[in-house]
Amino acid sequence: MHMKFVLTFFLSAMLVLFGLQLSSCGKNVLLSKNHLSFSKDTVVFDTVFTTIGSTTQQFKIYNKDSKTVNIDEIELMGGTTSKFFMNVDGMKGTKMEDITIEGGDSLFVFVEVTLDPNGTNLPLVIEDSIRFQTNGKDQFVKLAVWGQDAYFHYKDLNEGTWPTDKPHVIYGYAAVDSAKTLDILAGTHIYMHKNAILYVYKSTLNIQGTLGNEVIIEGDRLEQDYQNVSGQFYGIYFQQARPCTIDYAIIKNGTSGVHLYDEDQTNSGYTLTMTNTIIKNQARYGVFIFAGAKVKAENCIIAKNGTHALFVLQGGDFNFNHCDLLGYGSSTNPAVGISNYYTDYKAGQTNVSSINEGKLYNCVVTGNLNTEFAMDTIQMSGVVLNFDVKNTLLRSEEIYTDSFYDASVIWNGAPAFTNPNEFDFTFGSTSELEGNGITTTVVTDILGNPRNNPPDIGAIEMN
Repeated sequence: MHMKFVLTFFLSAMLVLFGLQLSSCGKNVLLSKNHLSFSKDTVVFDTVFTTIGSTTQQFKIYNKDSKTVNIDEIELMGGTTSKFFMNVDGMKGTKMEDITIEGGDSLFVFVEVTLDPNGTNLPLVIEDSIRFQTNGKDQFVKLAVWGQDAYFHYKDLNEGTWPTDKPHVIYGYAAVDSAKTLDILAGTHIYMHKNAILYVYKSTLNIQGTLGNEVIIEGDRLEQDYQNVSGQFYGIYFQQARPCTIDYAIIKNGTSGVHLYDEDQTNSGYTLTMTNTIIKNQARYGVFIFAGAKVKAENCIIAKNGTHALFVLQGGDFNFNHCDLLGYGSSTNPAVGISNYYTDYKAGQTNVSSINEGKLYNCVVTGNLNTEFAMDTIQMSGVVLNFDVKNTLLRSEEIYTDSFYDASVIWNGAPAFTNPNEFDFTFGSTSELEGNGITTTVVTDILGNPRNNPPDIGAIEMN
């Protein structure tokens, strides 16, 4: 009996061990509980499509664990209607199940796409994704292809002059790197994908539109339903930029139309000089000046944005002349907010900076709120606050009496705009903007009309 028990136990133990080994391909025994890694998080097909219409790209799936991993599902999310096709380790289809990768091993995934790149009914960017489900977790690799004939920028560096014969599409970011210069000429149409940014780092950007041939920057969703949807992309971001210019541009439907951070210490002039430009329907800011950047603006309309038309935070300089800085959006914040400090709650400190030039001449600051102009500053040793407000219409519940508000300021005047809801900021003879400006070097308005003497307040001269 004893020997029989030992033999039975031995056979049972062998069966259990053998069973465990056989189960090593199962989902719950001797399998890795970790997830996958990928050689790319986004597979982008570039402008080769403008000539041949289809191509193949690849990426790798890695199992970085020492144990085998089982992929429960691999699915092309667009299914049979997708423009993309996938091949995983020799298997084609839109959905695959129970694929194993040994420890430390990898698999190739080949992705093909076929379309007519010149089909005008296609979006500018066509997207899909591949879902990988492992141990109950979904991971995705994005797929993107340019659907129309255009210049596409995907996390690239730019300098020189962009050609104007086709539109430009920014996916991810288009950057101008340190000490480089990018010129964007009249008539250029720039489409920005979701969260896309035109990034100017210690460099120079010159946008050179003309009247009637403006440079247009907007989202890449061409459907009618998206024509007035804000937040479709981020915007233009200047970090310690060298002197830059924007003339005759229309920037619409982004998050922060123009965002400036810090100042190049070698630049004694303005970080950005902006003229004859419209910035509208941004989800947050029209112009955001942070931590010392300097902006000069003339003949600009900045209106109907989600938070502020002009926002100055932790100091910086601004010189605005003949500009409409307006609310009329959904914001419960004033059109203009100015502060020379910023509190970093994580670091537990407040940073205070100077505003060496804070000039508003011939400007309109108004909207639907009772107060559309707000200032919050800290005065302390070594900090300069140098404001100068003349011949400007300001909407504010509080009438300020500081010396830098000239007697020419029109408090809570009536601009009598024709139709601000439809972005029509012309006005009639009953408007308090008419003839109440001060003559400066700005001799024409945003529409090219000559300025009177004295001129009208704001970006538009009603002759």
